[in-house]
Amino acid sequence: MRVATILKGYPRLSETFIAQEIRGLEQRGIAQRIVSLRHPTDPYEHDVHREIDAERYYLPEYLKDDPPRVSRARRNVERLPGFEVAKAAFTRDFARDPTANRQRRFGQAAVLAAEMPEDIGWMHCHFLHTPASVVHYASLMTGIGWSFSAHAKDIWTTPPQELTDKLASAAWGVTCTRTNLDYLQSLTGDPDKIELVYHGLDFSRFPKEPRPERSEDSPFTLITVGRAVEKKGFDDLLTALARLPDEARWRLVHIGGGALISSLKAQAERLRLSERIEFRGPQPRTAVLATLEEADLFVLPSRVTADGDRDGLPNVLLEAAAFALPMIATRVSAIPEFIEDGVSGRLVEQRDTEALAAAIATLMGDRNLRRHLGLAAFRRAHADFKAAPGIDRVAAMLRCSLAGDQPIRERCAASVG
Repeated sequence: MRVATILKGYPRLSETFIAQEIRGLEQRGIAQRIVSLRHPTDPYEHDVHREIDAERYYLPEYLKDDPPRVSRARRNVERLPGFEVAKAAFTRDFARDPTANRQRRFGQAAVLAAEMPEDIGWMHCHFLHTPASVVHYASLMTGIGWSFSAHAKDIWTTPPQELTDKLASAAWGVTCTRTNLDYLQSLTGDPDKIELVYHGLDFSRFPKEPRPERSEDSPFTLITVGRAVEKKGFDDLLTALARLPDEARWRLVHIGGGALISSLKAQAERLRLSERIEFRGPQPRTAVLATLEEADLFVLPSRVTADGDRDGLPNVLLEAAAFALPMIATRVSAIPEFIEDGVSGRLVEQRDTEALAAAIATLMGDRNLRRHLGLAAFRRAHADFKAAPGIDRVAAMLRCSLAGDQPIRERCAASVG
């Protein structure tokens, strides 16, 4: 039996942690079918995407994209025993959220249920917002159980009552930070059904030893990686860099796409920083890692947006640590679960551009401190953030789910030791 692994979009450059897990589950004998609500939009795929054997199956992104397919699916699922229960759940949700997006999720769920291969014995979705809505409705229609991996935006921008309903429906779930776990457990009467599983890294893809110190002959190179969206705070980084002394020799490399790239370039022009900043756009992971290896400092000024969106524990922080690269980040969400200020990196308050500029200036001028923080982060990542234990746990839970073992958590406890 296979697991249907449901995502909002696949493959995505910004979600290497999901691809890493899918590949790791395959290596542990968990066969999967990747179900995506959207077709890919990124210009590249990572190496790990090409290593994955699972078939890719795409739902109609918009119901108008394929009306015959949607109509055929709707006729088929109306005959399923669970259809009326699913329709009632949708009606309740639509009363709270009367949007075309909600209707689309029910239509996608109908297609997923109608076209479900017979060898799918379980569904596991990444993200508790739209993917979980589709899986929840499809589960009610088909009777196939489901579980989830919750990450960041999906938790903090979804209304609490909707999260409560989904947590009640799912058999079990995992989330990638202690901050997420505490919040989700507060929304359910069965907090034990949710577990903390850090993504971690597959360190076989990274250097076994910390990189040697870089020469100081070239300009000081800062790197930041992430989609140009509000929660990443890249405009705060540019403001902070403008506060550095004019004589400071530095350059910034940004890797990532996103809707705010144009405004960031315009901001750099206004601040007269354009000649020092290179916006490289989306890049394959090999290029990202090569840039990390050649940098002097990694900076990520994450922040919480007005709608509650925020980072969890950005995987790129672990990737920077894998190269013993010193880091500056903000005290947002789960970042302090990995970086300890003054020990394995520097933390400043979100949106505090003066403190961010001061931290950058301090590390630019202190080679020994950079080396100390980078080595501490390297050791911390290797000690506590390996991917294998988390993937082992998810694999054990999925095996029990496929086998129909109940209650799953108790029966699976012994299988991971």
